[in-house]
Amino acid sequence: MRSTLFLTILFTGSLLTFSACQQESVPSQPGLPYQSSFQRDSDGWVAGITDYGTAQDSIMEFRAAYKRLPAPLDTTRKSLMLESMNRSDDAFMFIKKKVTGLQPNNDYSLLFEIELASKYGTNSIGIGGSPGGSVYLKAGASAVEPVKELKDGFYSLNVDKGAQNNDGTAAILLGNIGAGDDVTDYKLITRTNTDKPFTARTNAQGELWLLVGTDSGFEGLTTLYYSSIKVTTRSIN
Repeated sequence: MRSTLFLTILFTGSLLTFSACQQESVPSQPGLPYQSSFQRDSDGWVAGITDYGTAQDSIMEFRAAYKRLPAPLDTTRKSLMLESMNRSDDAFMFIKKKVTGLQPNNDYSLLFEIELASKYGTNSIGIGGSPGGSVYLKAGASAVEPVKELKDGFYSLNVDKGAQNNDGTAAILLGNIGAGDDVTDYKLITRTNTDKPFTARTNAQGELWLLVGTDSGFEGLTTLYYSSIKVTTRSIN
């Protein structure tokens, strides 16, 4: 099936690509730095959701799609849309992508610059927490592929992305998704880690898996549009 065909998919447990291709056919990105504004396609990113129990499998309402930015933004621009209902009070919606062609077993210092569309006020009030202030954006990388795992009736990630607003070894906090005070329409916001570079070590094949996601304390529906992801790097060794 041609990679230019895209699907909006409702699913209840598996990872999915934004294209109609199978997950194993998703291309990796040769080398770093990396940048995409998703104007031609989803650029090989794969979406998933974790941090919830099997009893909530059918009610998370998770969707991922390659689609236009919402109004009143520039609707000619494309983006990666992620959406879910946070039934567990801890849902982690994420996208991942493999990059190749790096030095094997080598440490890299990574700087992320992520642009996304959010309509959630930083000072807003919601169930469990603020829709803007209690949904935390994280980014990082791992030598092993981030994979959704099931243990004792709970879905979690096999790498340490940290809990809520805490850093993990595979991802760090870039801020929340608050778009400003008293926001009701979608706005483009940018989050970076220029003040704290993230260090990741490649595997023996010179590969890294990029990881971007939101750790939510807001017990409601969150819909976000990733419009640009940029990763710059330098070798530490």
